[in-house]
Amino acid sequence: MAQQESIIKLKGRIGDLTFYETKDGYQARQVKGVSPQRIATDPNYQRTRENNAEFATGAAAAKRLRDTLRPMILLTYDPKMPARLFSRVMRVVKADSVSDRGERQVLPGNLGLLSQFGFNVGASLASTLFVVPECTVDREAGSVTLNIPSLVPSLTIGAPKGATHFQFNFGAAVIDFDTEGEGNGSAIAMAESGTGLLTAETFAPTTLTAAIPAASELPLFVLFGISFYQEVNGKLYPLNNGAYNPVDIIRIDVV
Repeated sequence: MAQQESIIKLKGRIGDLTFYETKDGYQARQVKGVSPQRIATDPNYQRTRENNAEFATGAAAAKRLRDTLRPMILLTYDPKMPARLFSRVMRVVKADSVSDRGERQVLPGNLGLLSQFGFNVGASLASTLFVVPECTVDREAGSVTLNIPSLVPSLTIGAPKGATHFQFNFGAAVIDFDTEGEGNGSAIAMAESGTGLLTAETFAPTTLTAAIPAASELPLFVLFGISFYQEVNGKLYPLNNGAYNPVDIIRIDVV
């Protein structure tokens, strides 16, 4: 334990040193953490080992989701999305009522907890589009279809200020949470509508189709979103780099 002699008295932590006040004056001491070996072997840290193991399981599953769904995620923007997604995935891990604590996994039957997850907390699909598309899944044929009904953009789309056009984005992904490394079977297919004018009287019914591996038994995630554009001198530009674009998980299908 060291005594602070400086005229500037410190409180708090800097690096591995902690500064604090006692009845004997201002002191400083080095913080000593628990050694990794002790955490790995000491019975008193059993719960810590269990938590660390499930943390790693959740982190790996969240990364698999982000990596596979990245082409859709890039259509929007939310810097806090990875943390929110990890938190939701940990709910899936903890919902495992079969495995022992510390060994709980991402089970297909619990993936419904990820349903309606929005990749942009600042723009949800429910508050942007006021019609409900119909999704059809044919696993044997390897086809996922989204039917969007005819709509009046000014009445059914909550467009941000400055937007002049919109586009529907659709993605279907099968995700393998069990196999490590490349070639694990995870894959995504995407489709998009033509651009529509927000001031148009109507936007015609639209059918979007994405191909997935035929007869796949992997969990299927269906994503849907809207991209907004601004027309300048006859060219369309993404509005504010996607900050207003919602992309949500609208369906999760498990075998």
